[in-house]
Amino acid sequence: MTRGTASQATWLLTWVSWGVLLLQQAADAWMYEMPAIIWFGKLFPLLLFLPGMLRDRLRSFIWLCFMSLMYFVALVERVFAQPGDLATITGLSAVVILFCSAMMYVRWRARELKPAEPAGNNGESGDE
Repeated sequence: MTRGTASQATWLLTWVSWGVLLLQQAADAWMYEMPAIIWFGKLFPLLLFLPGMLRDRLRSFIWLCFMSLMYFVALVERVFAQPGDLATITGLSAVVILFCSAMMYVRWRARELKPAEPAGNNGESGDE
C-alpha cells in the first residue's frame, strides 16, 4: 500500500534523523577513541530496529521512539556538560526530530492501514 503525503514526509524525516543520529553516535565514539564495547552500546540499540523499519513494521517504529528517549537523556546531559559541542547539539536535534517524526509516522500510517469500518457502525463499540 502506498503512503499518503503526510506519512511519506514523516517516513523520510524519520530515516534522515535516524541516519544523522547513527552517524553522530559513531563520530562521537570515534572522536573520543572509545573501546569496542562502548561502540556496541551506542550503535546497537539504533541498529536493533533496522530490520523491522525496513519492512515498515509500525511496532519497530514505536519501540524506536522508546529507545530514542535513552539517547535524549544522554544527549541532554552531554549538552549541559559541553554546551558548545556542535556534534552533541546535532545529535540532540536529531533525536528530537526522530522521536517526533517516528511518532507521527506511526499515527498517520496506522490510519492508512486500518481497514474500513463496517457501514452503520459509526465507530461505536456498543459495549455501553
